[in-house]
Amino acid sequence: MLWPMFFLALAFCGIAVLGVLAVRVGLEVRRFSRAVGDSSERITRAAENLERAALPLAARGGRGHGTGGAEDPEAR
Repeated sequence: MLWPMFFLALAFCGIAVLGVLAVRVGLEVRRFSRAVGDSSERITRAAENLERAALPLAARGGRGHGTGGAEDPEAR
């Protein structure tokens, strides 16, 4: 009767450890997903800023000037 109680207690401890680890993993996943979301928003803002900054340069440099020797078929 001693061994079955010992193994039952050992199984309960094993399940408790797995539960604690599952909670820790869940919390880390939540923190990681929040960080990924924040990074995604920053990348989107940076891309919008880059596009906004490149528009005047593209408008100024794209008219009448070649782009390194390649002809633009739409310019004719």
